[in-house]
Amino acid sequence: MIKSKKDQENILILHNIRSVENVGAMFRTADAAGVDKIYLTGYTPCPLDRFGRIRKDLAKSALGAEKFVGWEQRKNIISLISNLKSSGHQIIAIEQDKNSIDYKKLKLKSRNAFIVGAEVTGIPKNVLKKCDVIAEIPMKGKKESLNVSVALGIALFGILR
Repeated sequence: MIKSKKDQENILILHNIRSVENVGAMFRTADAAGVDKIYLTGYTPCPLDRFGRIRKDLAKSALGAEKFVGWEQRKNIISLISNLKSSGHQIIAIEQDKNSIDYKKLKLKSRNAFIVGAEVTGIPKNVLKKCDVIAEIPMKGKKESLNVSVALGIALFGILR
């Protein structure tokens, strides 16, 4: 069971996600998992275009979740991480890395920020260095990777159980 918002604050940072469809899918996942807010950083597309119009391509895959999950665009992820750490958030990268732990062993705090990164290159090393924890989904197949929106769904529902 996912903890209530009174017990915990969980936010999501989508960094340099190129695919609008992935972003929309992650809004749906965030809504379903009870995420409090999404930060869109780097070149991640937003639910509204630069003229303030609804992006129909994102809305199509989000199925309205972009209207229910609060979101904010930030260009600089490093300053965002610093601000979140100052407000007591544990910064958690969902990424494959030599320093990662199994996502099932992650210990949450009362305030958590989960980061996922670009579909091909993942989360940049300079961002990983700013994270408190790197959590990884163990892979058994030959490809050893998942689509970023699929990985986020597995991680959030596994971690926020």
